[in-house]
Amino acid sequence: MAAARSTQQPAYVLHQWDWSETSLIVDLFTRDQGRVAAVAKGAKRPYSQLRPVLMPFQRLLVATARPKADEGADIVTLRAAEYAGQGEALPASRLFSGFYLNELLMKALARGDPHERLFDAYGEALAALARDDDEAALRAFELLLLRETGVLPELGLTTTTQQPVQPAATYQLQAEAGLVAAAGGEGLLTGAQCLALQAALDSERFEALRSGCADALPALKLQLRAVLHYHLGSPPLRTRQLMLDLRRLLDA
Repeated sequence: MAAARSTQQPAYVLHQWDWSETSLIVDLFTRDQGRVAAVAKGAKRPYSQLRPVLMPFQRLLVATARPKADEGADIVTLRAAEYAGQGEALPASRLFSGFYLNELLMKALARGDPHERLFDAYGEALAALARDDDEAALRAFELLLLRETGVLPELGLTTTTQQPVQPAATYQLQAEAGLVAAAGGEGLLTGAQCLALQAALDSERFEALRSGCADALPALKLQLRAVLHYHLGSPPLRTRQLMLDLRRLLDA
């Protein structure tokens, strides 16, 4: 059957499943088409050219095709894949963080919905994790994910009253109410932190956003966890639960 081929495009492997004794279904995050499900035929064979390439956290160039008779098919065929750069590998101690990013993308993004800025930020987050155990990079990526999916409110205004954020006041990011003024209690963002984060988001520079997150880590971690849980729904993220279970085991 004739097939419509795509040109090569940058991509990352988010996840893969067995499809048959010799083939895989691969969940790809591509720059041009967003998330794409592709059949990698023969990828499990010992001498397959695809087998050593389809690894997580490595930037690839991929080409896919779909039958012309079924242009609306959900699953395409992976025709080719090759490494697209010499990115640093994630250390074993940070693989959980990488898989956490992958799970966020798989839960938050619909297939076929491109997010070029988020794709670039994913690569920058992986590079930051390869260099260091960088929690700020995780928080920056979470903020960008919420913004790209349309659920992050403006951080320079309170959501319900549309009042300008005051640098010396304190605020909380809530899933339903947006950014609200909050007095007292732990885990609150200062107005100065909110304004810095909004400026970094507007700049579209991942490093600026990572730096802004580094100055507000305790509050951001607590607030973003609640917002993500609300929008992603149940069950909880597997990678987060695995990390908690591992920490309990180590503490015991």
